Amino acid sequence: MIIGSMNHPARDVIGEIEWMARLGLEFVDLTLEPPCAACGMVDTSAIRAALRRHGMKVVGHTPFYLPLASAIEEVRLAAVEELRHCLDIFQQVGASWMNLHPYRYTPFHNRGSFIRRNIQCIQELLPHAQQAGVGLMIENLPGEFNTAAQMGELLDQLPELGLHLDIGHANLQNPYNTTEEILKAYGSRLRHVHLHDNKGGHADLHMPLGSGTVDVRAGVRALRRCGYDGTITLEVFTPDKHYLEYSRDLLRKLWDAP
Repeated sequence: MIIGSMNHPARDVIGEIEWMARLGLEFVDLTLEPPCAACGMVDTSAIRAALRRHGMKVVGHTPFYLPLASAIEEVRLAAVEELRHCLDIFQQVGASWMNLHPYRYTPFHNRGSFIRRNIQCIQELLPHAQQAGVGLMIENLPGEFNTAAQMGELLDQLPELGLHLDIGHANLQNPYNTTEEILKAYGSRLRHVHLHDNKGGHADLHMPLGSGTVDVRAGVRALRRCGYDGTITLEVFTPDKHYLEYSRDLLRKLWDAP
């Protein structure tokens, strides 16, 4: 199990890598977003050098708000083109996987419509991803893509697509945390994990582990049952890094527990 964190897109990427290294984190979940970390702004040579200097790995993260399934074709195509640029950057910095966020904001269109358009976008990205040597994985999101059945509408149609499980998201807008049911159905395709806490409901709070209602111990056990031993991003978004350190130590303790 490898623990990392995500860079803040409004801060210098190299500075973000440096503080992660000081905390003993093992990889950066590199999100390519404005204002400071957009594709056209990052220095891939400097990022590679910083990662190499600290012996850190990298996982690719893309903006959650890209309109992959937009009903406006020109907008949808622009989102696909941006993701192609992301793939190029992730190839250059050494990432093996890049995440995608399924899109659902298509007023006056039914579910089948935005499912088809998400699939269309991913199919258009796959040749570029294969050429770059970067795998694509889909993240579960609160609302329309947060159960095994909902994720299956994409995963079952796209066998090349990996699963990116967000355990905090699985606790939102559901009567129960869906981590175990998603892993039972698609654990063999799990490629990356996000972990953070919240209080259920609709608020994606990104709290330190143990401060909300997410059963972190159960989540860790579910990951281990499906044989996962890869990257876990602690998406603990607090200005005081003490809470991230506490979450790091708690995760290691739970992971090593019998």
